[in-house]
Amino acid sequence: MRAPESQRVAEHLREAILSGAIAPGERIRQEELAERLGASRLPVREALRMLEAEGLTEHHPRRGARVPRLGMHEVEVIYQMRERLEPLALAESIPRLTGDDHRRLGEIQDRIEANSDLGEFLVLDREFHLLTYSGCAIEQLSGMVVRLWNATQHHRRAFMRLTGPARRWVVNAEHRLLLDAIERRDAVDAERCLSGHIRRTRVELCRHPEVFA
Repeated sequence: MRAPESQRVAEHLREAILSGAIAPGERIRQEELAERLGASRLPVREALRMLEAEGLTEHHPRRGARVPRLGMHEVEVIYQMRERLEPLALAESIPRLTGDDHRRLGEIQDRIEANSDLGEFLVLDREFHLLTYSGCAIEQLSGMVVRLWNATQHHRRAFMRLTGPARRWVVNAEHRLLLDAIERRDAVDAERCLSGHIRRTRVELCRHPEVFA
């Protein structure tokens, strides 16, 4: 069955924002979007409300919708939130992850290590981490984690560009340590590894204020 128009528009916008095709601070003009996608204004408005709830857009009464543009301090605080909340979501998730989930995580990491394209890496990295949280049954926590990921997508891309391909081995090593702890169902080790993984990105970004200019 065909997805509702609002869902189709939301999927299009979500992919464009997460891929960087629509940049932070860029306005989303409803009329142009509706015309381009062959949709009416109502599903476009509904899609924007959906994405606002996901943290991907924001609405200003006189300026309309746009992708949020965050300052350095805002990003630093959001990363600190991630350092605290994602290990908790992971600890909630680990007991419910199955052997199939473990195998899938290993396959995704294999693909990450075999990949050299930044866009593909960001897609796979997101898939890897969100799968590790997929066993978390606390909807308020898992929903907040996704919102925080959405809010920092642009900055994850900037971080990978700053560190360059030569430093990709660090990400892969941390993923392997995290995967090992998950497979052993050792929540303490997994939380510690994940917190450091997120913190490293925060510290590196804060060394580069030009990212936020």
